[in-house]
Amino acid sequence: MPEGPHRPRRGAATIEEVARAAGVSRQTVSNALNAPHRVRPDTLERVTAAIRGLGYQPDQSARSLRSGARRTIGYLAPVDDPLDPNPLMAGFLEALVDAAGAEGQRVLLFRPSATSATSATSGDAAAAIDELVAARQVDGLVLADVLAEDARIAHVARLGVPFVSFGRTGPGEPQHWVDIANDAAMATVVRHLAALGHRRIGYLGAAEELPWMAARRAGFLAESRRLGLTAVTAVTAGGAGTAVTAGTAVGSAGAPPSTAVDAVRALLRGPDRPTAFAAGSDLLALDVYEAVRAEGLTVGPGGVAVTGFHDTPLCRHLHPALTSVRLPLRPIAAVLLARLLAQVRGEAAPTAGAELPTELVVRASSGQPGGGQPGSGQPSSGPPGLGPDSVAG
Repeated sequence: MPEGPHRPRRGAATIEEVARAAGVSRQTVSNALNAPHRVRPDTLERVTAAIRGLGYQPDQSARSLRSGARRTIGYLAPVDDPLDPNPLMAGFLEALVDAAGAEGQRVLLFRPSATSATSATSGDAAAAIDELVAARQVDGLVLADVLAEDARIAHVARLGVPFVSFGRTGPGEPQHWVDIANDAAMATVVRHLAALGHRRIGYLGAAEELPWMAARRAGFLAESRRLGLTAVTAVTAGGAGTAVTAGTAVGSAGAPPSTAVDAVRALLRGPDRPTAFAAGSDLLALDVYEAVRAEGLTVGPGGVAVTGFHDTPLCRHLHPALTSVRLPLRPIAAVLLARLLAQVRGEAAPTAGAELPTELVVRASSGQPGGGQPGSGQPSSGPPGLGPDSVAG
């Protein structure tokens, strides 16, 4: 019986130890690494498990990952909830495939074995990466939705696999990332609303363990303080909104709301309700639309101004069309690919990440403050608004 692949050991594993753990010959392990199509699926699975369990990383495999021979890159796709898909990342994948095609490259999409975002773990992602690396199917990897102290980054760095990430890596980690300045982008939104005459602005964001959401809220609050505005915030994770006037916390909005719509409705019912809302994403802006209309108010000029973030196709089809921050997905994908292919060719990696600019696309949902009374402004139902877009610097 072959010995288990998870036994304690000292020093680097050898190909002979992998063969013993998998119950196969040394040549079979070599075939699994160099010509996996020649190995039976059940045997390949045993060898892959042994390689992963022993932490085996053959030098030849590491060299081949940098050879560019496969002309294929792996994209570890986020595991979305089917009931709550992420349209931004669908747009990013399209941009990545196009950028790769322009360079004669293919994109291999893979995911952890878990079937939902809530059940996927860092171990699932590591196992999926190990299997792909052991099979030598790709030249390098693209990661996205990078979190603070992301275990995937540490894992691929240990493996020595060329990689890049859409999202910032932490101090002490390889700086192979491309990202936007989320705080600065949200500050642009605040300036836009302030220029229209809004002095009391609400913010709706998502869970702040997501670094991009934390940065957007920070940018919103910092710019509101700088401009001397009154800012009220709420988060979908259930925290109470906190009112901030000219940079000083003055109180909280009461019991935690049960939904994002409830949070916005609670703020709108206050004696000094916001005349505008900045949302941390386009989907959150939908919740603001719903809340505003549920309170008998209207969205847009003469009513409550609303902005989103991401500029997904949804924005143009809302009524009124949604003002939103546009991410440069195609430039992001192109820079990521260029950085990855430079690593594959063995060129020196940049010592700093790349930050690309965003733009604010102004549409009908953001206008000057009005009475916001029932029946004022634009009607709350009707065909999608398809008005012209303009871009604010």
